[in-house]
Amino acid sequence: MWKHEDVDPFSDEPQPEIAVVRDGEDLNWGIVESFLRDSLPQEIDTAGEFDVHQFPNGAANLTYLVSFGATELVLRRPPFGNLAPGAHDMGREYRVLSKLWEIFPMAPRAYLFCDDVTIAGAAMFVMERRVGEVIRGIVPRSMRHHDRLGNRIGRALAAAIAEFHSLNPTDVELEALGKPDGFVLRQVEGWKKRWDLVHDERYHQGMNDVYAALIADLPEPQRVAFVHNDLKLDNCMFKPDNPDAVHAIFDWDMTTLGDPLIDFGTLLNYWPDPDDDPDAVRGGHAGLNQMGLPSRSQLTEYYAEQSLLDLANIHWYEAFAQWKTATVLQQLHYRWKVGDSTDERMSTIADGIPRFIQKAEELLSM
Repeated sequence: MWKHEDVDPFSDEPQPEIAVVRDGEDLNWGIVESFLRDSLPQEIDTAGEFDVHQFPNGAANLTYLVSFGATELVLRRPPFGNLAPGAHDMGREYRVLSKLWEIFPMAPRAYLFCDDVTIAGAAMFVMERRVGEVIRGIVPRSMRHHDRLGNRIGRALAAAIAEFHSLNPTDVELEALGKPDGFVLRQVEGWKKRWDLVHDERYHQGMNDVYAALIADLPEPQRVAFVHNDLKLDNCMFKPDNPDAVHAIFDWDMTTLGDPLIDFGTLLNYWPDPDDDPDAVRGGHAGLNQMGLPSRSQLTEYYAEQSLLDLANIHWYEAFAQWKTATVLQQLHYRWKVGDSTDERMSTIADGIPRFIQKAEELLSM
């Protein structure tokens, strides 16, 4: 029986994947339409009637479904307002997705990049549309007939990430995407700078204490690999008839080269566990806790088997991810606070920061 405060992941339909464009987030669609008709590759049919919807579930970059009749494409651009240094890099995302699909089928193919801000108000790119199910705490009706669904999608995700971390960047001429030497140190220092730009005095000392503990015990990387930098279940898509394989992975704008355990620590940060505090929702979706997903220790075991990496020090990476996520939440709230975002979800998104600080401290003391 479900407790009163629980969310039954089989009870309701998920939030729709597309919706009308939110107030304040429209572009000059006449200019965009004309540019796309003139600039997209010839093999893409743009003869049909132009239409636009928005993918409303993301919290940062603006993502739109643009269609020409039956031809559907995805347009991505940064959010409006002032942006954190190095964040929302559409040029990087295009560079990755214009090549990675050749060796990693879970990466959608990018077709077009434009840095002329008179078109979409900022740099933007266009990529293929993948169709499937994104799991955000409610099991889609199309997948409810599968046995052991949670365990199967957890195993599939661990296998997909291990495969991604085994790729050779030189195979698709992406060996210059990042600077692996000193990667972990730069990650910690970079996110500290981002926190300082938007910090809240109530949490400043705690965030500084975690930073000091992270710096004091930096791990040595075991492998240089692609690093997605935001791997989580709701950045993945599954085909309804196949929970045993990831169909697509999204949000590649922070992809670089470095220590792959940064990615797996990020995934653990979002992953729910039976032993979690019931008030602490991981992954942003309460229903994940009742979905039968593998525990964090089981997920770690699956990934270790596939990746052949030593995960004895994975607690450091998960602590870093907790601390980094606290910074991201504050960035999103700050943008709402100064009027750069009209998304009301951002008004309270930073309220959970103390939990992230506490969890990071616990992990670093293990």
